[in-house]
Amino acid sequence: MQVPPSVDLESLLPTRQSLLTRLKDWEDQEGWREFFDLYWRLIYAVARRAGLSDSEAQDVVQETLVVVVKQMPRFQYDPSRGSFKSWLHTVIRGRLSRHWRKASGPAAPQTASMDDSTGGEEIVGVGAGVPEFDAIWQSEWEQNLLDAALRQVQGLVSPKQFLIFSLAVLKEVPLGVIRERYDVNLAQIYLAKHRVGKLVKAELARLRASSEK
Repeated sequence: MQVPPSVDLESLLPTRQSLLTRLKDWEDQEGWREFFDLYWRLIYAVARRAGLSDSEAQDVVQETLVVVVKQMPRFQYDPSRGSFKSWLHTVIRGRLSRHWRKASGPAAPQTASMDDSTGGEEIVGVGAGVPEFDAIWQSEWEQNLLDAALRQVQGLVSPKQFLIFSLAVLKEVPLGVIRERYDVNLAQIYLAKHRVGKLVKAELARLRASSEK
């Protein structure tokens, strides 16, 4: 199933600029729901990989969202001052730093500089409790982009084509198994892989470019 010519892929996912501008209005429940859906998994996954428990990671998600809520009324979108990705990275890093400092007790080093724009402390090196934070962040950011791209593309193709793509590409199920289980031929499998893969690649590239603004 091809995407109808009338479908504008660019319009399917609002740019971060438009979404973040919408968040200036606390009453925009749909905007806040969209923001939460886009980013809570990312924040939670980063916190978990940094060593936090489920409940602690959920606390970091809530704390990060509180920072975003507080900042939005005076938010001004200006890519020249840094990307949204970098800003969110700093906010989450600050939340994790605060957690590890509390967990270490009152004797923990206070190498921090307060910055209201990030909602908390930015600790150099984050601390021994958060190894390789930047690598964790980048890995989870890319996974979050892929998940978002897949969710967008899933609505553009038939359920069967997306299923075939998911099995063949994402789960690496042998093509012979797919043929027998879903009564399709190799041509159908290759077509689904090509068409859905092309859409996913385009959407991922668009998301990645937008995230750097």
